[in-house]
Amino acid sequence: MLQSLRRTAMAPVVVLALVSCGGSPQTTNSTSGGGSSGKSISVAGAPALRWGEGDYGVVLAHGAAFDAASWERQAVAIADQGASVIAVEDIDPDAIRDAVEQLQAEGVADVALVGASAGADAILDLATQDPELADQLILLSPNATVEGLGDEPKLFVASKDEPVAHVSMELAASSPGEENEVTILPGSAHAQNIFATDQAAPVLGAMLHRLKRFAAP
Repeated sequence: MLQSLRRTAMAPVVVLALVSCGGSPQTTNSTSGGGSSGKSISVAGAPALRWGEGDYGVVLAHGAAFDAASWERQAVAIADQGASVIAVEDIDPDAIRDAVEQLQAEGVADVALVGASAGADAILDLATQDPELADQLILLSPNATVEGLGDEPKLFVASKDEPVAHVSMELAASSPGEENEVTILPGSAHAQNIFATDQAAPVLGAMLHRLKRFAAP
């Protein structure tokens, strides 16, 4: 069972949706196909991968055991939805900001930040420094709660039996804004390891839905 908790202006609302049971967590640091269709680019002198040339921007920040190419399947799906996507190799908050500013310099006014584990933590750090930088946040298995986030829409995703599941729930409940949601999955897969389970399709679907819903008109 996939459990979603959304914070609204009125009160928290619990929404339940049935999906298939979770699989065993796995770890990897590259795409299953052994490569990436992303274009190698430089962002402020640091390597990154690029997909798409759409009017909406998305910056992807991977987990510590992963790399930029590990976002291949998700990045292709996001780009196919009409976005310009950059996956940074360096997940330092300043490198993520550089990617946002590069997209903005190209005329992409609104940029979403998507991160997993250490990448999610870096995005939270950046978002507290500059709450108006991102159009929305989608974070898989962040490891620590923070204060000072902005009102931008936020989706937090975690697995029920991973040690940091409570962090996503606490962030969704405590963060400002009226469009904060947490999705708790069955199993124990952490962050991008979720995409090695049968929760991959529903999680990607939720990401695509949020990105499209809150993209600039």
